[in-house]
Amino acid sequence: MRFIYTFDFYMSDSMNLSEELKKHGLRKTSFRLELLALFKEITSSLSAEEVKNRIAGKTDKVTVYRALDAFEKSGLIHRVPGKGNVTRYALCQTECGSDNHLHNHAHLICNVCTDTFCIEDVEMPVIKETNGFNIQSSKLILEGECPDCQK
Repeated sequence: MRFIYTFDFYMSDSMNLSEELKKHGLRKTSFRLELLALFKEITSSLSAEEVKNRIAGKTDKVTVYRALDAFEKSGLIHRVPGKGNVTRYALCQTECGSDNHLHNHAHLICNVCTDTFCIEDVEMPVIKETNGFNIQSSKLILEGECPDCQK
């Protein structure tokens, strides 16, 4: 079942959303308010196409990609891996900045619904020997079934 987000859905919370956009240096537009509300309501991740399909009204791809790019650069969302190399985005759970994301968690890709979930409670492995490599980031990707698909 697809839920279409509309402006009145988050009207009571729009001041908090506006303040969050302002805190991250982003202009407040109705589309950005809807986008932030959407990310705050979901428990997984979204692709650009899913964002376009879920937000009510006529929104073109350019607007979606520009907003996602601005949200990522400001530290509101981060890229997560997806099935078939589809780029997905999830809300940052830590205080990320505009110049770096502070994520160090695993991602679960559901083999049934193909959604990606951030898994914060899985300890990331410590790499002791790197044979001279300078490790700048690491990713732990788990595959399986999400709780909804197990039902």
